[in-house]
Amino acid sequence: MALKVAIVGLPNVGKSTLFNALTKTAAAQAANYPFCTIEPNTGDVAVPEARLPILAEIAGSKEIIPARITFVDVAGLVRGASKGEGLGNQFLANIRDCDAVAFVARCFEDDDITHVENRIDPVSDLEIIETELMLADLESLERRRVQMEKRAKGGDKESQQSLKLVDLALTQLNAGKPARTAEVSKEDRKAWDMLQLLTALPALYVANVDEASADKGNDLSEKVAERARADGANTVVISAQIESEIAVLDDAEQAEFLETLGLEEPGLNRLIREAYALLGLQTYFTVGPKEARAWTIPIGATAPQAAGVIHTDFEKGFIRAETVAYPDYVALKGESGARDAGKLRAEGKSYVVKDGDVLHFLFN
Repeated sequence: MALKVAIVGLPNVGKSTLFNALTKTAAAQAANYPFCTIEPNTGDVAVPEARLPILAEIAGSKEIIPARITFVDVAGLVRGASKGEGLGNQFLANIRDCDAVAFVARCFEDDDITHVENRIDPVSDLEIIETELMLADLESLERRRVQMEKRAKGGDKESQQSLKLVDLALTQLNAGKPARTAEVSKEDRKAWDMLQLLTALPALYVANVDEASADKGNDLSEKVAERARADGANTVVISAQIESEIAVLDDAEQAEFLETLGLEEPGLNRLIREAYALLGLQTYFTVGPKEARAWTIPIGATAPQAAGVIHTDFEKGFIRAETVAYPDYVALKGESGARDAGKLRAEGKSYVVKDGDVLHFLFN
């Protein structure tokens, strides 16, 4: 399944530098002036997965194919963006197409890099961005509500359901709360998602710190973490500048560089994992001589639904899934050893796939 995360923030907070590090390219121009990102840059990134090479080695797979995640570097928003300030609200549409939002906050001092608000206050930065997204949602909902109400009064059941959800969102927004804080029933979730509210998207906070603070953060990043906790969100502390330097190194050089900084892994790995957790996702594997591959599915997905990620025909004609848990596959040196030890199971349509399952699907 595709996963797309928008990187959002004020100008000059490190969004494009972070994006360049994520994609290991210089596709996004990182420059010291507002709006250096004019069109949204999109990068497709491999999801770090330490288990995949181990599976490939056991199976003698010729190719390793990781799961993918797409990041969108959205042009820097400014105060008044929802009303056309700066580059206007045309870029807000780029966020609507995403599954989640990573809010980047500047948590470093640097006189050589200007700040559009002429001060370093990451919490205020976040509040500006959140306010602009909320204002954009309010305008969108109020505009749509008029026609929706007319159709609802005419007996249109779909409009009646949507109108109820619109009013729920308006209540939250008018109270100064993002739409994601609303309690939406499982039955209404699909209709709620169709409203495409910017503030309904799951949010992750990224505290962009200086090199010296990359391992433990600093006072500014702690303020971001406090704000995140109040919003029920998680925070990732990253030095975008360090990540951009790490990204161009080979594995050996990268490990050595990380060790000198007191870091166990690149911050980007943590960012991607947090994005997965934010959306309730997990990984299963298919392994064979041709390839070892990671697949992304929602937590709670059944075996037929997992098969459908590979091809819709697999889900439609699902018969069963031959399943081996990752620890058993590794300990018993592959599918044959797992079968001989009675650790290979035949699971039916009701089986809920576990993270790390190695699956082989049989379908009609």
